[in-house]
Amino acid sequence: MLVKYEQNPIITRKNIPVVNPHLRDVSSVFNPGAIKFNDKYLLILRVQSRGRETFLMKAVSDNGANFEVDNSVIKFDGIEKIKDKIYHTYDARITKIETYYYLMFAMDMDSGCRLGLARTEDFDKYEFLGIVSQDDSRNGVLFPEKINGKFLRFERPNSVKLKGGPSTGNTIYLSESDDLINWKYVEPVMSGRFHYWDENIGSGPPPIKTKEGWIHIYHGVATHFSSSNIYQAGVSLHELNNPAKVIARSSLNILEPREIYETVGQVQNVCFPSGMIVEKYENGFAALDSKVFVYYGAADTVVALAFTTIKELIDAAKI
Repeated sequence: MLVKYEQNPIITRKNIPVVNPHLRDVSSVFNPGAIKFNDKYLLILRVQSRGRETFLMKAVSDNGANFEVDNSVIKFDGIEKIKDKIYHTYDARITKIETYYYLMFAMDMDSGCRLGLARTEDFDKYEFLGIVSQDDSRNGVLFPEKINGKFLRFERPNSVKLKGGPSTGNTIYLSESDDLINWKYVEPVMSGRFHYWDENIGSGPPPIKTKEGWIHIYHGVATHFSSSNIYQAGVSLHELNNPAKVIARSSLNILEPREIYETVGQVQNVCFPSGMIVEKYENGFAALDSKVFVYYGAADTVVALAFTTIKELIDAAKI
């Protein structure tokens, strides 16, 4: 099971600087993307104003726990060319492919939720590449390399309406692309398990390559409690050359809301993993003994941190 950082939460609304005119005394900050960049720990935060408008902001740390948040919001060059109204951009996941760092994020529009894609080389300037999903979809995570000549991602079509909540889904799909812009479904990968902790599911951080397969942390929602949907995290292991094939999948969650900062907030009972940083690689594979930082949104209100290792994640997937 993941070990929660004793000084959680690591980022709260009090850490967000004033950025006029919208960001003053913000309501919340949560669901960060994460990457190691120039030997620094870097997060892309989802920040929500008092008007419940969403902004993305960068935060940087020397040790992975104490972050300084930039006093500006991220702007995507070229996104203004989209004719349809974009209400929110949020929940960015970060994947490095060759020399670029790609941000895949959700976009709320009149037509529903779509996946947007941007890239950067320095985390100062961001180029918007386009809307990269046709259907209502969320939790898009890119693989860090081509597999069998194709770019791949996991994504979760929104086909389920939560009682009193947003549209969600209970099946993660593998999709492929030749150019990162035009995507098509390959096949379903895994679905929610009715009556258990992960009835509705979606990918968390982008997959991590190990010698035993791709490690994939995902969130699961238990919807069968009358008072609350409970967001937890689990882990699965996927075949290296065909990630649609699940080698192992945890029967138990590896992270669940127990602390006050996870159970009380904008949305109660939420642990939502969205960023993961692996400290050590060997010949392109994450080392079994490598320390792993898992960043997650807690109660849709604050950012929290938990620790594990690659071996522990693989072992958990096999339980």
